[in-house]
Amino acid sequence: MNVFSEIYKSYLNAGKEPPIFYYRDKDQREIDLLIYQNGILSPIEIKKAASPGKNAIKNFHAIDPVGTTKTFDGLETLKVEIGNGCVVCMASDLLPIDEKNWLVPVWLI
Repeated sequence: MNVFSEIYKSYLNAGKEPPIFYYRDKDQREIDLLIYQNGILSPIEIKKAASPGKNAIKNFHAIDPVGTTKTFDGLETLKVEIGNGCVVCMASDLLPIDEKNWLVPVWLI
C-alpha cells in the first residue's frame, strides 16, 4: 500500500483539497509528509520497519520554529501550531513514541 496515495485519496473522496506537503531543508532534514489542517501542522514519517524507534522522528524538531512567536518578529499571525506526529509503519498496534508522537500501523490508514 502506498501510504501517501491512501491519505491523498481520503481527502479527495471527502471532496477536500489535500493539505499535504513535504519538508526538506538545506541541512538535508526531511519529513515525508506534513498535513496542515485547521491551523495545525502534523508531521508524518513512513517506515517499513515494525518498530522504527525514536530515531524515526529525529527531524520533526526542524519545523519547531513555525510554532514559536519569536520567529516572526511582529508577524505573530503567521505562527502555526505543531500538532501530534506519527510514524506510519508495520507495527501491529498503535503505540506511543513520546508525549506527542505515535507509531501508527499501516493497516489503520
